[in-house]
Amino acid sequence: MVSISAVIITKNEESMIEDAIRSVSFCDEIIIIDNGSTDRTVPIARKHKAQVYEYASDDFSKSRNMGLRKAKGDWVLYIDADERVTKELMVHIKTVIANPQAKAAYRIKRKNYYFLRFEWPTVEKLERFFKRVKLRLWYGRLHESVVVDGEIGELDGFLVHYTHRSLSDMVNKTLMWSRTEAQLRLAANHPKVVWWRFPRVMLSAFYDSYVKQRGWKIGTPGLVESMYQAFSAFVTYAQLWEMQQERKTQSFDFAQDKHAKLKTTNKS
Repeated sequence: MVSISAVIITKNEESMIEDAIRSVSFCDEIIIIDNGSTDRTVPIARKHKAQVYEYASDDFSKSRNMGLRKAKGDWVLYIDADERVTKELMVHIKTVIANPQAKAAYRIKRKNYYFLRFEWPTVEKLERFFKRVKLRLWYGRLHESVVVDGEIGELDGFLVHYTHRSLSDMVNKTLMWSRTEAQLRLAANHPKVVWWRFPRVMLSAFYDSYVKQRGWKIGTPGLVESMYQAFSAFVTYAQLWEMQQERKTQSFDFAQDKHAKLKTTNKS
């Protein structure tokens, strides 16, 4: 019999995890990869018969790969704690796994909801459903991608995503992940952050959210979210600027130490 493993990555999601698990209750096993939750996430997950594995990491790809290693199903479905599988999507998943000609993996359309009730105009498409033996690995510390052996199709139905549930939730996420984003840019030798880069990245983030993604269509929530995206870009680049200053200071100190040691050697 064809089986499905659902994999959910969590950290302090006690208010969301129960509904997430219920939405994948049609799966044969539910695997939780928990990144050090200090609330009731783990007890709630175990109450609903999920298999919980503690795995501390700030790398999403490593957490997803851990879920893959723990999965025993023929197929693997990935969702986040703030996502829900709709009935239409569940039906199509069941149809796909019964088809001997099924593709190696499938993209899922995701609808984003802000402040729990405002539907974002732009629908995303994400690779989330895989034949286990065809999924080679996830890579990318924050923005994950996949390597799949075979063709990728697209499922009917939607994954519902309750992102940015409140202003405090939005700010906390920025504070949590902007430093990692800045570290990645620093490691990639991002050009020096000068004053004009701040308005440039902030305006670009606002334009992408409000105009290209049509955030304007949902009124005030769209404006709030788009301004938040500009704020998030500012925080990330402010942290990058700070890191570049720290690196510059360290390089200067190293050069000074080297020069002092050289003078001492020459005197002797």
